[in-house]
Amino acid sequence: MLRSLIAPIALLAAAPAPAQTTSADRAFTAIWQGEWAWRTAQHLADDERDETNAHLPDVSAAAEERRASYWQGVMKRLDAIDTKALSPTTLVNYQVYRNQIAGFLADAKFREWEKPLNGDSAFWGDLQYAARGQFARGAADYRNYLTWLGEMPRYLDQQTDNLRAGLKRGFTPPAVVMKGREAPVVAIADAKSAEATVYYEPFAKMPATVPNRAALQAEAKRLIEAQVIPAHRKLLAFLRTTYFPGLRKPLDATSYPDGAAYYQSRIRLFTTTDMTADQIHRLGLAEVAKIRAEMETVKADAKFSGDLPAFLTFLRTDPQFYARTPEQLLKEAAWEAKRFDAMASRWFGHNPRARFAIRPVPLDIAPFYTAGRGGPGGYLVNTYDLPSRPLFQLPALTLHESAPGHAWQMSLANENTDLPPFRRYSYISAYGEGWALYCERLGDEMGFYETPYERFGMLSYQMWRAVRLVVDTGVHSKGWTREQAQAFLRDNTALSEREIGTEVDRYIGWPGQALSYYLGQLAIQQARTKAEKALGDKFDIRAFHDTVLSLGSVPLPVLAARVDRFIAEGGKDPYPKESDG
Repeated sequence: MLRSLIAPIALLAAAPAPAQTTSADRAFTAIWQGEWAWRTAQHLADDERDETNAHLPDVSAAAEERRASYWQGVMKRLDAIDTKALSPTTLVNYQVYRNQIAGFLADAKFREWEKPLNGDSAFWGDLQYAARGQFARGAADYRNYLTWLGEMPRYLDQQTDNLRAGLKRGFTPPAVVMKGREAPVVAIADAKSAEATVYYEPFAKMPATVPNRAALQAEAKRLIEAQVIPAHRKLLAFLRTTYFPGLRKPLDATSYPDGAAYYQSRIRLFTTTDMTADQIHRLGLAEVAKIRAEMETVKADAKFSGDLPAFLTFLRTDPQFYARTPEQLLKEAAWEAKRFDAMASRWFGHNPRARFAIRPVPLDIAPFYTAGRGGPGGYLVNTYDLPSRPLFQLPALTLHESAPGHAWQMSLANENTDLPPFRRYSYISAYGEGWALYCERLGDEMGFYETPYERFGMLSYQMWRAVRLVVDTGVHSKGWTREQAQAFLRDNTALSEREIGTEVDRYIGWPGQALSYYLGQLAIQQARTKAEKALGDKFDIRAFHDTVLSLGSVPLPVLAARVDRFIAEGGKDPYPKESDG
């Protein structure tokens, strides 16, 4: 869902504290356990990654306001705790948890629920993604899913009310980034039968051994045809006649109501830092210059005699760099993922138990989707418009989205039962995206990139994320146009025209999110450099990586503090038996 899970906190100094459980520890535990139970009852928590939840959340304005009031009470109780009395482990939990609650309150302050969509994703797409991910184990799970389907008209009506409220006060995505984004709604609204929708897929795949299989399938058809399809037709009519025609024209977040404060809140939300837009913009320009110098070196390694713009044109147009069929692209992605498996034990001591599948991006969303996306259980590869999917960037993409990037990091977090659920199943963009981008650069050390072109693909991806620091702040705080942002990507990366258009629209419609990647990577690299310098010969790269990944998803200052502890402990691995075996 688009609901944000994080916001920055004023991290407290980790003063020495007793090792045993303290009364402050117990007070904090009571707060988070009570709130987590309430959050789960609200159908907002992702506890065991159960895709067969029987209910959709209440997203009415009244419900959102009640939640905001509840979280304000939680924050008041958190702030009453004497953090100096917390044990070291509990202090970290406190910092991560307070960050989450602050994020919920930041969203509530700006009524973020009135804009539950952007150029990258929307609530209707989240529903379809959830349907595709249904993993049913028995008849009870299918009955839960039927209940979920039955609640969809109510849920879509509530989201429509939210959109209408946002429209009334000019709090919408810019019109230019939403062109064609209603396609997934059209696919359901125009369906001639339940079987033609994504929502029936779990029933089409239902094992013959499920009791009452025929009756469950019949009920699914009835619900989809009588309720789900009509609800999408109603939503589509609203989008076409009212919402899309009324979308705002300005691109910048600072022109929203209280826009400067809103954009700063998004910066804090996604980066977990207090950097200003100007600071980030200047940093981005400096990093772009550094990476451009690296690109020139790799271009020379490729023995290309022209200038960098000519080399970029060559990479975008030469057929040798592009798959001829979707199947070829998927197989190439699978090969890249397996190549990492052979290197994993040299760089990581602790591996996740979970495995992931490689699948194509569904065709109904592929035209507006990124090149790939990964997480627990899956690595989606976009096979739409093959001339825009260069093979020389596929190794870096695979390290980012599959292993050791998102599919690896998220699975390790989910499997870490030493962490409370609010750390196992939350996602902080600065950490998660920073880690995945760090993995792309790590591939160079690993010897993963086998040709100058693949190394340039990695650098192009590094540049792409550095450019985001310039483009996001340029659009949202410096008056940049869409064309100006596109030109900056075109001049500095090897991204295809399709990717340039898709990515710029994502940054325009999702203020601040694009800043998290490079800032997160820099934080991890800086922490590693500090540890290498301090530990010298005692530094073990596997122990460092295991330590970073043992945290779940945390704000960047919490990461830095954990690495300081790693140094103080002499580079100790959190999984010594596995790492030493």
